[in-house]
Amino acid sequence: MKGMKGYEPRSSSSCAACKLLKRRCIPNCIFAPYFHSNECKKFAKVHKVFGASNVSKILIEVPEKQREDTVNSLAYEAEARLRDPVYGCIGSIALLQRKMMELQHDLAIAKDRLARCRAVAAATTVATTPFVDSLHSHVSLPPFPEFYTSSDLNDIFCHGSSSQLSGQNETVDDFNQIPYIF
Repeated sequence: MKGMKGYEPRSSSSCAACKLLKRRCIPNCIFAPYFHSNECKKFAKVHKVFGASNVSKILIEVPEKQREDTVNSLAYEAEARLRDPVYGCIGSIALLQRKMMELQHDLAIAKDRLARCRAVAAATTVATTPFVDSLHSHVSLPPFPEFYTSSDLNDIFCHGSSSQLSGQNETVDDFNQIPYIF
């Protein structure tokens, strides 16, 4: 037992298990390497859930290399069992799995919305480009020489007389008096 991991040679102090069970700690105590004298709460939880005799049977059956991991697992399960007597650590695992599924669902919804937004943006860009191009091809503005005066511009945009300046056909919007040139 000298070379065991976590094992400290004892002086006259009992291990946590022997202290709690109120018995004399023997030199080859199965609990001593894993439940040190200052870890009484750890052993108390394990003892309350599993019982000292069951823990000692488990430790005897497990190879020495795996005993420390076994004790840590028993301590974790005991604490989880005391918090949730029905499900223990399985309840924590199920809760985390449910949360993970909810987050995956939320992520799928967000990805779907992002894809829709990208599709709408792409369709808007594709649909707008031909529309704008068609506007440029169908709408021709009157020539804008530098010698137009402000009264000429007023006539073009307010009175519909751009045909006199540009020589093009036009129609006038009756509501706004804005010429539509075609």
